[in-house]
Amino acid sequence: MSTAPTRPSSGFDTFGYGLAIAGSVLFSTKGIFIKLAYGYGVSTEMLLSLRMVVALPVYLLILASLFRHDPGLGRALSPRVVLATMAIGILGYYVSSYLDFLGLNFVSAQYERLVLFTYPFFVVLFGAWFFGERLVWRVIPPMLVSYAGLVVLFGWNLVTAPDGIVAGTLLVLGSAITFALYQHLARRQMARGLGSAAFTCIAMSTAAVCAILQGVVVEGPAAYAALPVEVWVLGLALGIFGTVLPSLLMNAGMSRIGARATASTAAIGPVVTIGMAVAILGEPFSGVDALGAGLVILGSVLFTRAERRARSGS
Repeated sequence: MSTAPTRPSSGFDTFGYGLAIAGSVLFSTKGIFIKLAYGYGVSTEMLLSLRMVVALPVYLLILASLFRHDPGLGRALSPRVVLATMAIGILGYYVSSYLDFLGLNFVSAQYERLVLFTYPFFVVLFGAWFFGERLVWRVIPPMLVSYAGLVVLFGWNLVTAPDGIVAGTLLVLGSAITFALYQHLARRQMARGLGSAAFTCIAMSTAAVCAILQGVVVEGPAAYAALPVEVWVLGLALGIFGTVLPSLLMNAGMSRIGARATASTAAIGPVVTIGMAVAILGEPFSGVDALGAGLVILGSVLFTRAERRARSGS
């Protein structure tokens, strides 16, 4: 499993897109679990560490299994490769996650998902600015449509629920920016023969250790024993369904179709989050919310179509 990812030589990679979409859907549950846990008074540092306490053993078991079934994996893991993978993991799954968790202290789950949804646009821009990729100008209008939707939502929240909206928006936007950079770096690291599964396990394990150490330092070891059972259940769900499964699925999809195509599959995520936020958390959803969300999602759909046309050369 440490060999370089295989992709169809031509045509539309249905399986790759399916993996990416499944990962996006599961990632969309993250904000719901976080908001539910915050209802029990859990701190951001504790919840982030709890998420990783659940996820870390899973990644270590998968990594051990990879070593057992692929003796050649050890030869691919040079110190340079391992250190680079660890650094990328800290950026994408510790720094980005921490900013996102902090942002959810200030904004609703559905608004957070829509702001985070801007990361595909940063993937495109970073690809052109830093990684030598061609900027397809036809994707710019769809990006502007989505950002118009975010402006509507930001303005509406600034009027109806102004407390913390600026800080929350900036924190979640920072999460989107760091995650977009992670996508480019991760794609290139996996292409070096490491493979998506080994990369994910090393990157996520490193991020998990950082988050757990932060939680222990900030809250103290005794705080874990004092947590209600409900928080542990939410932490388990957050670790498995909001972390382990989507990270494996999304990275597997990215290894087949690339960072930009993976980013363009995320349109389903905000729809899932909005539905769950309204049904489970009881968050309001007004006509203005619908307008703003509709513009964001419409821009993403148009963006995806423009990306596919550019990739096919049409």
